Amino acid sequence: MSIYLVRHGQDDEHVRGGWCNHGLIKEGIEQSENLGNKLLAITFDKIYSSTLNRAIETTNIIQRKLRTKNNVIYTDQLREINNGLLSGMKHEVAEKKYPGLYYSSLEFDEKYPLGESPKEFYNRIDNFWSTEIIPQNKKNILIVTHGGVINIILHIFNDLIYSNKKMIFPIGTGTFVKIEL
Repeated sequence: MSIYLVRHGQDDEHVRGGWCNHGLIKEGIEQSENLGNKLLAITFDKIYSSTLNRAIETTNIIQRKLRTKNNVIYTDQLREINNGLLSGMKHEVAEKKYPGLYYSSLEFDEKYPLGESPKEFYNRIDNFWSTEIIPQNKKNILIVTHGGVINIILHIFNDLIYSNKKMIFPIGTGTFVKIEL
């Protein structure tokens, strides 16, 4: 089984992402169109997407390019970490209100204010992977999501211990990685 993990196209880089629901900027739309072109030769048996706008818009553009009528399964399980009160906050404002508070600065079981912890985030992605993907007998699966989600999936896939202290598998916006199960 081939799984294509797509990171959404570029969104507003001046704000803290997480559960921020901003859409794509012009560059992100172009990245998504390019992704669709790169994936043209593949027939996807199943498509999953995060429910955040930047992922939904990326999914819609790819789906239009592929001319597929596959029903997309939109799931909150594929959202980026819930960074609570910092969601959508401009970087300068977040630094003033919450100095030094970043994903990598959190203890594994420490939550963002009104958000989730790295441990809860990891468990959410692990649950999606083990209940939705592992039982599949499909040939090609497309998952449109976020950098943090892809990083966790690649840790699980490679049987590595996960830590929020360092991004081991960075992936740029508007790109994908293919894994084989």
